[in-house]
Amino acid sequence: MLKQYLKYVMTLTLCLGSMTLVSGQNSGNAQEEGWVSLFNGKNLDGWKVGENADTFSVENGYIKVAGKRAHLYYMGPVENHNFKNFEFKAQVMTKPSANSGIYIHTKYEEGGWPSQGYEVQVNNTQSDWKRTGSLYNIVDVKEQYVPDNEWYTEYVKVEGKRIIIKINDMVVVDYTEPENAKRDDGQKNRLLSSGTFALQGHDPGSVIFYKDIMVKPLP
Repeated sequence: MLKQYLKYVMTLTLCLGSMTLVSGQNSGNAQEEGWVSLFNGKNLDGWKVGENADTFSVENGYIKVAGKRAHLYYMGPVENHNFKNFEFKAQVMTKPSANSGIYIHTKYEEGGWPSQGYEVQVNNTQSDWKRTGSLYNIVDVKEQYVPDNEWYTEYVKVEGKRIIIKINDMVVVDYTEPENAKRDDGQKNRLLSSGTFALQGHDPGSVIFYKDIMVKPLP
């Protein structure tokens, strides 16, 4: 009887030890992932928009973009809203004929189109042929990889001079900015430096939704 009891205690101890190890590994992996949320799903705290602010609203846990041209800039505490090397991802859904964009390495401006950084295109069926995933006017994507009315993941990685854009884990752009890159007058500030992110409201006919907006800062 005593032997059976000791065997039971040893077995229980081993099981508990295994559970603790697995739990510790999961916790460590979660921390190693390093992803940080930029949107709380409730309001636009940490974000700032200048002209036509009513283009952006929060509905059912996501950002709704619908209205006149406007740009919503992340101005929150993560990295003091100044990112250089990073991974970024967001869940996006477009309505038919919608146009939007995700700006990287940009800076807050009260109005107009952002003059700093690159635009990563969001456009599945709008008349502009430059489709979702384009590094706008630099490496343009002609193919439509995702439909309207469905959530998809748009991912951007910047490391050094290299920009990788994925749509649902498919690489659609892999671009390395050349040294002394030459841009025409209208694109002279389309260069990597550092900065924040901005979501674009393109026009009154465009309706887009964003959620699960995440960033992983890189060294």
